[in-house]
Amino acid sequence: MRDAAVGFQCPDCVAQGAKQTRSGRTTYGGMRPSDASATSIGLIAVNVGVWLAIALTGGGGSRLVDLIALRARGYCLPDFAQSEQSCPAGGFISGFTDGAYWQVLTSGFAHISFVHIAFNMLAIWILGPQLEQVFGRARFLALYFMCLLSGSAAILWLSYEFQPTLGASGAVYGLLAALTICVLKTGGDLRQIGVLLAVNLFITFAFPNISWQGHLGGFAGGLVVAALLVYAPRGKRRTAYQVGGLVLVGLVLALAMLARLATA
Repeated sequence: MRDAAVGFQCPDCVAQGAKQTRSGRTTYGGMRPSDASATSIGLIAVNVGVWLAIALTGGGGSRLVDLIALRARGYCLPDFAQSEQSCPAGGFISGFTDGAYWQVLTSGFAHISFVHIAFNMLAIWILGPQLEQVFGRARFLALYFMCLLSGSAAILWLSYEFQPTLGASGAVYGLLAALTICVLKTGGDLRQIGVLLAVNLFITFAFPNISWQGHLGGFAGGLVVAALLVYAPRGKRRTAYQVGGLVLVGLVLALAMLARLATA
């Protein structure tokens, strides 16, 4: 027997009670994860795996990049003809409006440069566990993929249509936006996040070949999704409000992508 606040407890009874006790909830209604870093590690592993596959198949010249990087419209090598029918066999690089719909998702897991993937994975490692701790695993994953897709939607509309874009930066900017919303909700100090945002904004526009479109889209998606999760009314219907908001955001993104298809 073990001493307890009132009387004694049987060790076997305590163990059985622990098995039957419901898991705690996070601040915003999710199931509290036993390891808040596990999901981020999984995302990092997928990104690193894709990066290695690209590196082993030719790096920037890999056909894998042509397959999974996001571009609004495809083109024919080497003369950039816009018609797939007039292109020699095997020379056409497909884009989103040509039916490569998977690119809006796969491009967020593709990197070529070691520096690029290193910075993005470091950001996921720092931001991800903090957000999973307050949202729970399912909500964190919903946030991550919504940010990735909102970055892709912005690229489809705002980037040069033949320009390939890849990288997890859109999702990373979305996580940064979500952390900003969480700090605002709790009345925390925004100065450190403000400095981080200012540095990233400078990098986005000061260096070439960086997709400000993907960064902007991901950040906007992070603000909207995090606000839906954080400011949903507390109570039994909070999950319903959160799920409904996420579905609405998903529909808006789907409509934006369908509209881009209609303009092709």
